[in-house]
Amino acid sequence: MPKFLIQATYTPEGTKGLLKEGASGRRAAVDQVVSGLGGQVEVMYFTFGTDDLVMIIDFPDTVSMAAVSLTVKASGAVQSRATPLLTVEEIDEATRRQVAFRAPGT
Repeated sequence: MPKFLIQATYTPEGTKGLLKEGASGRRAAVDQVVSGLGGQVEVMYFTFGTDDLVMIIDFPDTVSMAAVSLTVKASGAVQSRATPLLTVEEIDEATRRQVAFRAPGT
């Protein structure tokens, strides 16, 4: 199952919602959305600094991740980034594939 690192920052309106329902309320909401598309939240941490939240989420496919990302961003309550995470084995497989590439200018 594809795995994604999610880094998110609440907007002022999103922060007001977090203050109102608490971290456990947001975790329950995230779990519901992710499991509704066949995924699972592996870990969820609140932070301070540039990001307010980091998560690792498993989804059955990249389209499910895209659907969640679009819906969350459309809410205006959260700005987020989703980074695909690759295993050591996946990178090993990638290194064995032949790629026909010519660098610009060569």
